[in-house]
Amino acid sequence: MTPDEDERRHSPYRTMREIATDERPRERLLRHGPEVLSDGELVALILGSGVKGENVVDVARSLLETIGGLPGLVRAEARELQRARGLGPAKAAQLAAAVELGRRVQQIDPDSRPKLVTPEQVFQLLGSRLLGRAKEELYVLALDTRGRLLGAANAIHGGIDHIPVRTADVFREAIVLEAVSVILAHNHPSGDPRPSPPDVATTKAIIAAGTLLGIEVIDHVIIGQGKFVSMSKEGYAFHGTRRG
Repeated sequence: MTPDEDERRHSPYRTMREIATDERPRERLLRHGPEVLSDGELVALILGSGVKGENVVDVARSLLETIGGLPGLVRAEARELQRARGLGPAKAAQLAAAVELGRRVQQIDPDSRPKLVTPEQVFQLLGSRLLGRAKEELYVLALDTRGRLLGAANAIHGGIDHIPVRTADVFREAIVLEAVSVILAHNHPSGDPRPSPPDVATTKAIIAAGTLLGIEVIDHVIIGQGKFVSMSKEGYAFHGTRRG
């Protein structure tokens, strides 16, 4: 027995070739369906291969433990995934693409699309996604006549304390999706969701542009650390002066 063979014999690590065929994720999925696989095994199938000293299932499980499970994976951006052990640009892109496909599939059935008629529902949709973000992100949530989300919730990225916004960028997707209304939402990395003067000025400009385009801006929800402010409910920008 060679030293390498002896080391493998006494190591808990097994390569995929050393795992019985009927125990491998791909074979189990093909035989029994994807629902029998664990989260780690499903991620492993997307990644395709592991790294030296660690098979792909171990890499996938380690990634999920590090990133906070599936909720963390859904929130993570491709550049964040690249920092995980065993993930380079290609595998990070594969995972990000799989997550995005999952989001888009949810939009196929109208009844599966989230309904966003209150700021609480907007916070439920985006609160966890924006948790811990170091820079501001603006979401323009395009809605149908029943207040259901059209398309995906995509972000316009900004800096630490501002987002450079062009009206064309704000309404581009809403026009393509033939939305009747939109809700704006963005985060304050400081954790304080109170609107700043630039927030109010920008919101007024977007409301005016939406009026010209025939797309109503229903609300602008600012999300902080575990809390939010509805600019519409609080009277910022939408009613001329705020209450209180």
